[in-house]
Amino acid sequence: MFEGFSSNKRRKVDNTESKEENKPWVEKYRPKNLDEVTAQDHAVNVLKKTLKSADLPHMLFYGPPGTGKTSTILALTKELFGPELTKSRVLELNASDERGISIVREKVKNFARLTVSKPSKNDLEKYPCPPFKIIILDEADSMTADAQSALRRTMETYSSVTRFCLICNYITRIIDPLASRCSKFRFKSLDESNAMDRLQYVAKQESVICEDGALEKILIVSSGDLRKAITLLQSSSKLRNYTGTDKVTSKQVEELAGRVPNDILGELVEKIASKDLDAIIAYVNNFAKSGWSGVSVISQLHDYYIMSDNFDTAFKNRISLILFDTDAKLTNGTNEHLQLLNLVVQISNI
Repeated sequence: MFEGFSSNKRRKVDNTESKEENKPWVEKYRPKNLDEVTAQDHAVNVLKKTLKSADLPHMLFYGPPGTGKTSTILALTKELFGPELTKSRVLELNASDERGISIVREKVKNFARLTVSKPSKNDLEKYPCPPFKIIILDEADSMTADAQSALRRTMETYSSVTRFCLICNYITRIIDPLASRCSKFRFKSLDESNAMDRLQYVAKQESVICEDGALEKILIVSSGDLRKAITLLQSSSKLRNYTGTDKVTSKQVEELAGRVPNDILGELVEKIASKDLDAIIAYVNNFAKSGWSGVSVISQLHDYYIMSDNFDTAFKNRISLILFDTDAKLTNGTNEHLQLLNLVVQISNI
């Protein structure tokens, strides 16, 4: 009996030790400090200076997804407070939380008005530990206008003991009175060299072997979103294990990303060029049954038509308008099959 108990305890300890290994790669390789944040030199340099003075303004991080906005503020809080004090000094709310006016009036306000906890002697020796708390509101552009207005007042009232960091993709969705109270930091999409360096680092750490062109294909598919790129690399690695292949291939990456293969896309373009309405309808019906993503089709048709030198400017302008309109309708939740059919028929009539 005691032997069994001992065995169970040992197994539990092993699970704890392997917790880091079981993390998604996106979390496992999230920057631990500001020095590890790449391609956002302006934001990082300014924030490093605030570390020295420990004087932080309210902040607004905006830019495309997967460019390091959340990672940067989390790295900053760790460098300001250390791992222990962060637990009591930082409140993070993301898109999965209710963010109506009631949450701002209750949860956010209650945390903002709390007295700042005192740092330990050990923390003071290692970290700046400034006398304020930080509230991180991720996806702040999804907050209602009323909630943002209530937040403005809370920011003013408790600015002596609390700093706010708003994170969003679209700065235009943040009301002006709120944006004007924050120091703005624009996060740009990662350029190919920075993203490639990070992908190669992750692949090396995880012993993932990729064929020539596979990492480049991941970057093309992810369009500057490093979070998406690392997740796709992890998925491709797992697929490699199940299929028994030695290397991650470009074909595997395309399959996992839901990209339409070039030969199938070529068939679709040929049907459009034929202007045969019956053939187009029949092909799109079969195409839709195959489960290809409408958004991916739009993206690839955009690259085919707009990036090509075989079409004149007037044609490209008309194609762009049709593609943008279809993309907006799909984003708003319309029927994908009907929108694809409408898209293809409209292009064929140009």
